[in-house]
Amino acid sequence: MNAFSMINVGEKPVTKRVAIACGTITVGPAAYVRINDRSLPKGDPLTLCQLAGIQGAKAASQTMILCHPLPLDHVSIKVEPNPRTYQITVFCTVITHSRTGVEMEALAGVNAALLNIWDITKMVEPGLELTNICLLAKMGGKSGTWVHPLGVPNWISQIVNPSVPLVLSERDVFVITLSDRASRGEYDDTSGTLLGDTLQRYGATLIGREVIADEPEKLRALIVEVLARSSPDLIVCTGGTGVAERDVTPETLAALFDREIPGIGERLRSDGARYTPLSWSSRAIGGLIGKTLVVALPGNPKAVAEGLSALLPDLLPHLLRIAKGAPK
Repeated sequence: MNAFSMINVGEKPVTKRVAIACGTITVGPAAYVRINDRSLPKGDPLTLCQLAGIQGAKAASQTMILCHPLPLDHVSIKVEPNPRTYQITVFCTVITHSRTGVEMEALAGVNAALLNIWDITKMVEPGLELTNICLLAKMGGKSGTWVHPLGVPNWISQIVNPSVPLVLSERDVFVITLSDRASRGEYDDTSGTLLGDTLQRYGATLIGREVIADEPEKLRALIVEVLARSSPDLIVCTGGTGVAERDVTPETLAALFDREIPGIGERLRSDGARYTPLSWSSRAIGGLIGKTLVVALPGNPKAVAEGLSALLPDLLPHLLRIAKGAPK
C-alpha cells in the first residue's frame, strides 16, 4: 500500500514569503448594476468577498490535504470592478515568515472571494463565469522572486521589486573581507561583492574594498590606514566572526573601538535566528572608532544578505546620523 505524507520542510530556513494571485468573475450587465449599487438581496458582495477571501486564505490547509498549515502575517483582498466588461477581478496577497511558500493560500483566498460573489449574485444572474485564476507573483525561499511572464499590474511590481530607499546617500563606506582562502585567490569574494553592491544600492559611496587573511595584525593595520587616509562614515567587515581558531575579527575590532554598540550584534543574532538557530553562534559586533561606525558581519553570503536586511533601512542610517552629531 502506498504511503502518503506531507513534504518535510523542517530543515528549510524560515524566510519571508509573499504570494499574489488573482481571478475574475463575469457577471453580465444586469447583475453588475445590482452589485455596483449594492442592491442584491443577500447583501454587498464586494465587501463580503473580501472577508471571505481572507478566511479562505487562512483555511487553505483544511481544503488541500497536503498543504502545510502556516501562520499568516498578512492577507489582503483587492477588488477591481470593470464596468466595460461587466467583470470583477479579485487579487489576494498573502505574506508569512515560514519554511514554505504561500501560493496555495493566495489562490485559496481568490477562489473563496470569487465563490462568495457567485453565491450572492446567482439569484439575479445564473450565467456567471470564473476565469483567469492564476498566480501572479511570489517571493522568498530558494527559488527567489517569480513574476508571471505575461506581466502584472504596476502595484504588484512595486511589491516584488520595491525601490530601495537611498538612506546611505552621502555616506562613504569601506568594505573588508576576511578570508584566508579568498585572500589567496582560491575562490571569489562573493560576500564582499554582495556587501558593496547592496550598500551602494542604498545610496552609499564605496570608497574601497580589500580582501585580507584572517590575521589580527593585517585587519588592525588596514583599519588604521583607512581611517587616516579617508575617514569613512562606515566600515563593514565580513568574515571571521565564528568560533574557529582563526576567527579573530571581534577581538581585533573590540580593541580598536572607542565605544562598542552591543545592540548591533544582538540585532544580527536575534534576526538571524528567524532563519537558522546557528545564528546564535555568530560573534558579530559593532562599535565606533571616533565618528566612524564599524560593523562585522559573518562571512557567508547568505548571512551577509540577512544581516544587512536586519540593519537596513533603519538602524545603520540612525547610528550614522547620531555618530556624526546630528540631533536625535
